[in-house]
Amino acid sequence: MTPPLDDPGLPSPLPRPPEEIATLKRVWKAPRGIGILTAVNNQIVGVFYIGTALLFFLISGLLALAMRAQLAVPENDLLDHGTYNQFFTVHGTGMMFLFAVPIVEAIGVYLLPAMLAARDLPFPRLSAFAFWAYFFGGLAFFASLLFDAAPDGGWFMYPPLTSFRFSPGINADFWLLGIGFIEISAIAGAIEIVVGILRTRPPGMTLDKLPVYAWSMLIMAGMIIFAFPAVIVATALLEIERAFQWPFFIAEQGGSPLLWQHLFWFFGHPEVYIIFLPAAGLVSMMVPTLAQRPLVGHDLIVVALVATGFFSFGLWVHHMFATGIPQLSISFFSAASMAVSVPAGIQVFAWIATFGKGRVQWTVATHFLLGFLFIFVLGGLTGVMVAVIPFDWQAHDSYFIVAHLHYVLIGGMVFPVFAGLYHWWPTLNNRMLSERLGRWAFWLMFLGFNATFFPMHVSGLLGMPRRVYTYPGDLGWNGLNMASTAGAFVLALGVLLVLVDMARSALGWGQSAPQNPWRAGTLEWIPNDTYATRSIPRITSLYPLWDQPNLSREVEEGGHFLPGAPTNRRETIVTSPIEARPQYLMPIPGPHWGHFLAGLFTAAHFLCLTVQWYWLSLLPGVLAIASVLWWVWSLDKGEDHPPQDIGGGWRVPVYVQGPQNHSWWAMVVLLLVDGTAFASLVFAYLFLWTVSPDVWPTDAAALPGLGWMAGGLALLALGAGAMLAASRLLGRNRPWPMRIALLVGFLLLVAAGVAEPYAQVQSGLRAADSAYGAIVFTLAAWQGFHLAVLLLMTGYTLARSFAGRLHARRRVTFDNTMLMWQYSCGQGAAALLLVHLFPRVAL
Repeated sequence: MTPPLDDPGLPSPLPRPPEEIATLKRVWKAPRGIGILTAVNNQIVGVFYIGTALLFFLISGLLALAMRAQLAVPENDLLDHGTYNQFFTVHGTGMMFLFAVPIVEAIGVYLLPAMLAARDLPFPRLSAFAFWAYFFGGLAFFASLLFDAAPDGGWFMYPPLTSFRFSPGINADFWLLGIGFIEISAIAGAIEIVVGILRTRPPGMTLDKLPVYAWSMLIMAGMIIFAFPAVIVATALLEIERAFQWPFFIAEQGGSPLLWQHLFWFFGHPEVYIIFLPAAGLVSMMVPTLAQRPLVGHDLIVVALVATGFFSFGLWVHHMFATGIPQLSISFFSAASMAVSVPAGIQVFAWIATFGKGRVQWTVATHFLLGFLFIFVLGGLTGVMVAVIPFDWQAHDSYFIVAHLHYVLIGGMVFPVFAGLYHWWPTLNNRMLSERLGRWAFWLMFLGFNATFFPMHVSGLLGMPRRVYTYPGDLGWNGLNMASTAGAFVLALGVLLVLVDMARSALGWGQSAPQNPWRAGTLEWIPNDTYATRSIPRITSLYPLWDQPNLSREVEEGGHFLPGAPTNRRETIVTSPIEARPQYLMPIPGPHWGHFLAGLFTAAHFLCLTVQWYWLSLLPGVLAIASVLWWVWSLDKGEDHPPQDIGGGWRVPVYVQGPQNHSWWAMVVLLLVDGTAFASLVFAYLFLWTVSPDVWPTDAAALPGLGWMAGGLALLALGAGAMLAASRLLGRNRPWPMRIALLVGFLLLVAAGVAEPYAQVQSGLRAADSAYGAIVFTLAAWQGFHLAVLLLMTGYTLARSFAGRLHARRRVTFDNTMLMWQYSCGQGAAALLLVHLFPRVAL
């Protein structure tokens, strides 16, 4: 019987044995020298992540300055139109894909374990792999500028201009393959965040005691899971069209450029809130600290965050009011675009009320937060304006939209992030950033920003279109553009001051920081090391350091949960997802070269594909897979220790299987991503039918016989049954029958996967002839991709079986394979039913 978490006997008696802290320091020691590349500690990876995001922000900002210099005066020839298009595309792509989303994930990687008092996030090597893939991929993307090969179709890459007919070079491929690959890195980070927040909270931190920032990151990660697959599918379809001439977006062959817009903006508008919500979470953590009082309307803010995430998926047509879609659709999305301002308004009023009721500390962070409130509210008001359809028709594709976009994104994300840098910098190196330099930087950024983007509202209303590299001098835009250019350089000077301030502190200059310099009430201000907190505290409120004044001392003395490393390795407590009750002790992997090499070789693989070195790409692809297998081989350790005492009378196991296991949760989240990608393909299939039914079969005789569908369904059902049989055999510790069942089941799935495209070919269908053929064969190829994944997972599972690392009480690897296996069977069955039955019903 486990004791209740409110047992007055907690915390544990003091003092603790001195060897506990020595063991913690030893097992969590960070590598040095070149070995730093193998580090997986969230503090180190988070700093790498944030630093790289800021580097990409700086590069993208320099491109923006070049564009503003070009537009400072009419008919300027500083940049020719080709170079300007490349700069414009790389700037927008860099800011949206390589800075905005990565930096909010990076801050999460750095801050979340400290806020949750966890030793680390549950999959540190996955986080490290996501970073290195992003690092190498981002560098390759920006390097394309040096070879005149950068993408030039805009950061939105609208076809048909980006298809093979109008963009025959490799410029567009750098965007399609590079960004699609980097989005996969973002999804890996989202999986880590979801499982980390739900399963590694400290004991007692029930969901009602979860910090607002953790709520915002949880919702953001959920939005990534359901939004990013759409853009990955869109980039895959356009790359396939470019490489093999399958006409998804070519109107004369039944395709539609609007399909791209639907898929892209289904991702693109939630992305605005994917960027904003974590920044809002940071604000909701800083405002109470700076006001020295609890956040007003905490519960309402959490509801507002959830509502924003929900509404954001109903806004994508907000970007398509001028495309000629039906009036009823426009009306619905216009209403949704206005409704989303309500939860944002709730948060703004709560922040203002908290400041108003408290005694405000006038720090640099306070200045940036007040600047954020001013700018973001203006951006929100113009957002409501463009949600009004008649106004949107006038302002669409004008500089008014450029101004609105930057007011929302820079005001809503960049200013809170810079406030966060000043606020949480002492947790990095126990030093303060300069308040004097910080105030100068704020005013330069605030004034420079408004001088840059406010005039664009006026120039847009005067008719200046977006995406032009020059303009005549007699249209009344000259002074407005010069003002915007001057403001951009003032804004850049402010950013430069922040970077100089950070460099000073990193080099050891500046004032040393006292413990908890802002007198905050949340857990990240407990003194920590590479192992996070000395012990994992029991939580009883939203602001533990305010409500438990001695908590920091108790934690530092090891008076709470897991004060040492009882199994002599890295580990943290896994708690239940709702009540945060301790469930088991999770081992955490340490430094390794596998994730670094996997990130490097994955980036090299996609780079080779981009420059059309197809055969050469196989080598880094194989090496990337081998690196991943190398790093995961030692992870499923099984029950290699007896249950351990973690303090407070709690004794928990070191290994669990099934739905309690953290990797099972990660696999389920991954399958949600997979299912969303499949749903995007189904949407593409149905959308292409609605716009070009004439290229769909007009006679059932042109379709494969229903016997092919029945045979495929039977093979998939038998394959699923073989996996269930293998699971039962493993439970009885019968390895050879289990292995045979796996092999037979996989062969059945392969037979089903091969039969479908063969049947379509036999019916005379060709992928390059029409959009119908293209999407049908894409669905078959999607199932083929899953067969390739299952080949790797099944082979890996069998290898562990032969190595004696798989049995009835050590089957986490098998369970993960089974999840992917059964999902693939269900997805394959759904695709067969769609492809064979829908054309017959639609006749």
